[in-house]
Amino acid sequence: MPLPFVITANAAVGKPWAGHATGILAGLTAGVAFLVGALDLAGAGLVQAGAGGQQVGLDVGIMATAVVAATLASRPIRERVARVLPIDPDSPVHAYALVLAVILFGTQVATVAFVDILAADQEAPPLSLVDLAASEAPFLILALAGVGLYVRRNVAGAAERLGLTRPAWWHIALALAAAGAFLAFITAADNLSHAWTPQVASQVDTTTQHVFGGLTNPFGIAALALLPGICEEVLFRGALQPRIGLLATAVLFASIHTQYGLSFDALSVLVVAIGLGFIRKYTNTTTSVISHVTYNLLAGIPIGAGLMAIAVIVEFGLVALAGYGIWSHRRAAQPATL
Repeated sequence: MPLPFVITANAAVGKPWAGHATGILAGLTAGVAFLVGALDLAGAGLVQAGAGGQQVGLDVGIMATAVVAATLASRPIRERVARVLPIDPDSPVHAYALVLAVILFGTQVATVAFVDILAADQEAPPLSLVDLAASEAPFLILALAGVGLYVRRNVAGAAERLGLTRPAWWHIALALAAAGAFLAFITAADNLSHAWTPQVASQVDTTTQHVFGGLTNPFGIAALALLPGICEEVLFRGALQPRIGLLATAVLFASIHTQYGLSFDALSVLVVAIGLGFIRKYTNTTTSVISHVTYNLLAGIPIGAGLMAIAVIVEFGLVALAGYGIWSHRRAAQPATL
């Protein structure tokens, strides 16, 4: 549904009617979200007495989210937001991106708070390649539409805006080293989760194995590495981070990974998202894509105990190489002194 509105917001940039377009787009989108919650509340929350409590909570959460999103139609509100986020309060694109971000985050929080996500995922059929592509492609499409591909920018301009530039050699070393560090951190967090919250950790493991159980073949592992790594990075780190900031983007990114519920695994996703955000900030989106894809690939191919020592040596080598690259880059960037 948002795609035509995203295109319209881009078409309105710089036009005399941009302010009116911002209010209409924000109001319509927030209104639809509120209506969804209200209709579901009337049709299910008040009828199904047994599950009504959770359903009512979810619907009220969606409606409250829509109200917050609707306030962004007001320019004074956007001016206040612009004091803490790097947005242009007069840009229809920036305003609409905020509206969508608020609705996405609010509905995800309400879902996690009032729905047993782990149980729901276990009842659903496992993901297929088609399901995975269908769930990830919208991220890429929204990213390309959001930066105005073929509306305000050509292909080269859109790629530059998204940070999809050619990486330096040390960017690649940094991406690979970061992927290894992310894997080590998430493995440690998972061990901590099993030690401190064994029941939740067991549910997360069962859910993860069920959801991705149909993608354990080589094609599935490759798809799990490439599709989220490319599509999610281009949207979150490429399109959103320069506008809503590193931390807000990381929180939004973590919120879409509802398959982890409320667990240490979800918290570790947030930490990794912040790490990917720093990679994007100091290098480019291409480097964060390489890091994300590499991590997904490593997570899908277990490293045996016999290869662990080699993996550690390779990781230290990559860290040293990346460190040298960063040092040499900074040294070259310093002005010459007489």
